[in-house]
Amino acid sequence: MMAWHAEPYLPARELSAPARMMRPVQKSVCALMIVLTASLAFLYLHVWSPKPYSTVDLRHRPDPPPEILLLDNVLVPDKKYAHIAFRIKEEILELLPKNSCKCEAQASLRLPFQKQLFGQEYSVQFANAFKSSDLADINSKREQEYRSHQQRSRSPLDQLIIVQANSPLEFPVQGVEVRPLQTILIPGLSLQAAERTLYWVNLTATMGTFDVAAEVEGVKVEGEGRMHLSLTGSQLDNLNRQMQFVTYTNTLFHPNTADIVQLSTDEHHASFSIRIRHVPTPRLYYPGSSSGGTSEGTYNISALVTIATKTFLRYDKLRVLIDSIRKFYPTVTIIIADDSQDIEHVQGPHIEQYFMPFGKGWFAGRNLAISQVTTKYVLWVDDDFIFTTRTKVEKLVDVLEKTSLDLVGGAVREITGYTATYRQQISVQPGTEEGDCLRIRQGYHHTIEGFPDCVVTDAVINFFLARTEKVLQVGFDPRLNRVAHLEFFIDGLGILHVGSCSNVVVDHASKIKLPWLKSASEKQYAKFRYPNITNDMINTEQSLFYFKNHFKCMTGN
Repeated sequence: MMAWHAEPYLPARELSAPARMMRPVQKSVCALMIVLTASLAFLYLHVWSPKPYSTVDLRHRPDPPPEILLLDNVLVPDKKYAHIAFRIKEEILELLPKNSCKCEAQASLRLPFQKQLFGQEYSVQFANAFKSSDLADINSKREQEYRSHQQRSRSPLDQLIIVQANSPLEFPVQGVEVRPLQTILIPGLSLQAAERTLYWVNLTATMGTFDVAAEVEGVKVEGEGRMHLSLTGSQLDNLNRQMQFVTYTNTLFHPNTADIVQLSTDEHHASFSIRIRHVPTPRLYYPGSSSGGTSEGTYNISALVTIATKTFLRYDKLRVLIDSIRKFYPTVTIIIADDSQDIEHVQGPHIEQYFMPFGKGWFAGRNLAISQVTTKYVLWVDDDFIFTTRTKVEKLVDVLEKTSLDLVGGAVREITGYTATYRQQISVQPGTEEGDCLRIRQGYHHTIEGFPDCVVTDAVINFFLARTEKVLQVGFDPRLNRVAHLEFFIDGLGILHVGSCSNVVVDHASKIKLPWLKSASEKQYAKFRYPNITNDMINTEQSLFYFKNHFKCMTGN
């Protein structure tokens, strides 16, 4: 944090020279200097003197008591409603959130070809990835990190505020926003009270001060420039007119928070939020000139899209991929992250190749490749994919340009003719201090209006187009080095709005090759890509789920 220090303004020396020139009226000048000095001293004390909010405490504060779910209040009402009988609808009750969850493989009817059609139900407990002797220390550190995460991510805007019915107070529930240290008029303030001899309204803030932009006749205003403002008047219309001039000035700097303002009259109390934030600066990408109906359609794909890939010991397949891309997109930039041992330079126009330490890993390579993208979108492909006439990147661009999606996947056609989209539904159920429950199911949520071949889901196959800044926001955990994919979408849950389109297809190079015909590099690649699954590998992934993501278990099919 940068601290600004204002030096005091001392004008005495500047005034001493002209003072000597005016000897006949020296006493008058001295009197004038005293008045001027006193005025400047007052100005200094008012403007440059330290304010109580000049030092901001940004340390973590103790967690507030956990919020009681609305469900608990409904089932155990206060005394006023205790005599009223009710009937619970269990099917609806099960849909409501609870502070507990379990991961159990769901029992189902045994059907022919059940595993082939619906997948095998499974359940995993992530705590098993640790030794019993280490678990206590792991849990302590995990809980500390999780509490810190919650404190960083919480905002006063998360507070539940309910406008009480039949209240005479009118106020903005949402949508009021002020820039840090700036001033706004508060819209929507009004009092609709029954006739009386005196009307009054109080406003109280914690991160700013109130004032009025104009004074209305017949209304008494107290507290201008302070955190508490009181308005009093005998005429309701005059009071409401005065409330239209009430201003709020933020005085405690924070780039993104909110002030919960208390509004009251008589026995009526209400709260509303004023959001305080710097509006995020946009990151705009020049789309390039329209291609004018060429093979790339109406979008300039070269200006909008960068193709990124990660290669490891498979230069032959990488060159096939590049050749297939160039048949349809000759000027699109291709970025290659390479952690091979015996490196080969892949040269050509619009190709960038970045080398990494040998065997650095899959997700580390993804981070490197995407970090170098400067276009609006990045198209991720594996190094053994092949573009065909069905690999229409402009169709994926069209989806992202016209919808709120952040990432949209395509389909991959295997040599057998089978086309996969790998659509997954991901959800997290809140749990106890042991952690939350991760649920993964095959499928999607719903189709997309205007794009009949596209659906909304949570995870897609390893061929997708995404907004570059959103992928960078999520990132790829470099600790997942050889086998990983779904973990990226789990980390992106709540950040990425994901879709999948089956009408954009890339081919997958054949993996079938007789053992005695494999080259030395192919054999070496197979050792890394298809290692024997060991307990250490399983524990690495599960320990990340357990500690980093605060999961205790996972179910899926």
